[in-house]
Amino acid sequence: MGAGHQFSQWAILSLLFRFRVRKKTSAIGVATNKTLDSASPDFCWVDHGRVIQFYPGKTPWNAIDPNLVVDEKGLGYLVFGSFWDGLKLVKLTRDFLLPAEEIDNIPTVASRKKDISGKKAVADNHSANAGDNAIEAPFIFKKGAYFYFFASIDYCCRGEKSTYKVIIGRSKKLQGPYVDKDGVALRNGGGSVFLQGDKNWYGVGHNGVFSAGGKDYIVYHGYDPADGGKSKLRIRKLTWDAKGWPVTGDL
Repeated sequence: MGAGHQFSQWAILSLLFRFRVRKKTSAIGVATNKTLDSASPDFCWVDHGRVIQFYPGKTPWNAIDPNLVVDEKGLGYLVFGSFWDGLKLVKLTRDFLLPAEEIDNIPTVASRKKDISGKKAVADNHSANAGDNAIEAPFIFKKGAYFYFFASIDYCCRGEKSTYKVIIGRSKKLQGPYVDKDGVALRNGGGSVFLQGDKNWYGVGHNGVFSAGGKDYIVYHGYDPADGGKSKLRIRKLTWDAKGWPVTGDL
């Protein structure tokens, strides 16, 4: 769950999942459970079907990589997307099961394009299906007065040749606009690089952020050159600088 909020109005827990194939066909579904304790007699996942789906010729975004965010009023928002038309943010119904607004006009909140009319910010080798707007895996986390927007750019899944990295922006409103440290809007190609690979870890990204025991942590994956380039999950502590931006530290 994003923004560090729990489901105060529900006695159940929700898990958003994604479905993707190589073609432009994608959807995000939801299942709920009363408990995460598999030994409990109440443990049972209930499939509620699709929350949102890509429709050819109607929706230019990719319905994968969901992050559920709940604001201070208990209203749910789903941020999602990968490549294509960038990262989107849609308001959900009170039960978090469906969009509460028309899906054919969902605003773009982050993109690698310098303007949403289509001018590209970067160019790179890509597959015909992936497109050239290499941004995905959005995650929103509330800290203090700001909502922080994390996203992964460039390319994962290529071992030592992976160029994956995490960018960040922030806004005082959940719906944005999100801007980076230089004041550039993420929806217009902005994004300050927050985490990137080095000689010890290749292609780090697709992160989540959570709080536990009064401390904040970032979770992400990267490729370990000391172990044949295998993909591994990493967890690092987050601290916050004098201007309110997160800083990574050791676990």
